[in-house]
Amino acid sequence: MKKLKLVIFLFVCLVVIVVVENQTKILHHLYNNILYDNQNHYLPCSKLPTEAFVNEVLSSHQDTVEAILEVNPGNVGIDIDTITCPGKADLIIWYASHQNRLAIQKIVTNNDFYGVPVSFQNR
Repeated sequence: MKKLKLVIFLFVCLVVIVVVENQTKILHHLYNNILYDNQNHYLPCSKLPTEAFVNEVLSSHQDTVEAILEVNPGNVGIDIDTITCPGKADLIIWYASHQNRLAIQKIVTNNDFYGVPVSFQNR
């Protein structure tokens, strides 16, 4: 009887963990942040802006784009991701070190580039 209660308890715990992870992506965040020094927004396609909007924002804020690229010239870049969600887009800012990411995040606050969601990738 004790084994059955333990199995039921563990099953309930597992279900709770799966539901919480599905809603918050907390394990994904920890895994990406600690192991890979990446930070993703995890937004569904329905929450992303259109590709045209992303292109317009980048064109309108070239000074900020240049400031990001100057963090570590040749080792920092900005890509528009249009493959993951056709018709929608977001930005991927890549960099070479954790120090680069910290400097970039002083420029791009709240993982948002003027209304465009941003993911950070250490390459």
